[in-house]
Amino acid sequence: TVKSDHTGARNNSRQETIAMFIQTQDTPNPATLKFIPGVPVMSQGTVDFADVDAAKPSPLARRLFDVDGVTNVFLGADFVAVTKADSLEWFALKPAILAGIMEHYASGLPVIEDGATVEDPHQDSADSETVQQIKQLLDTRVRPAVAMDGGDIVFQGFDDGIVTLQMRGACQGCPSSTATLKMGIENMLRHYIPEVREVRAAEM
Repeated sequence: TVKSDHTGARNNSRQETIAMFIQTQDTPNPATLKFIPGVPVMSQGTVDFADVDAAKPSPLARRLFDVDGVTNVFLGADFVAVTKADSLEWFALKPAILAGIMEHYASGLPVIEDGATVEDPHQDSADSETVQQIKQLLDTRVRPAVAMDGGDIVFQGFDDGIVTLQMRGACQGCPSSTATLKMGIENMLRHYIPEVREVRAAEM
């Protein structure tokens, strides 16, 4: 379900009104909502922040953790996926989250501070040929689909035929993600890469 929220703010330093049309979209995880600001979020890779301490490199994520009840912030290419505490309802949190995203973009601050490094496990020139094949399949067939649902599934390791994947954003804690992992991703990787025997989710 895609909903549009029109949010406007005046940036006094430049005396102009910045209007954002932030869309909100449900995800398969009821605790996670996807916010689409209509502007780029991450120029490359994705990043998952589990708490405010981890969010130090990101002014946007820090601002969202200021909202009481936000438990996780995931930044994708063109969206922000926010996870809430189970005890709170979206109708109470959504206005503050929308305002936080709008205020961030009105501030002119970067999404990730200059000089901060965001680890992308899919960029490693030392990968074996098998690992390169696994990553390519994930990048072309899996990650675009799960990004639509407000999440990401990234490669973490390959050892003795077992592929370990890390769930991020809406995929983390989602009831259907385990089935996706086993039925979809494992079957696909085993079909294309005979060395793969099993796919597991990384321990959190």
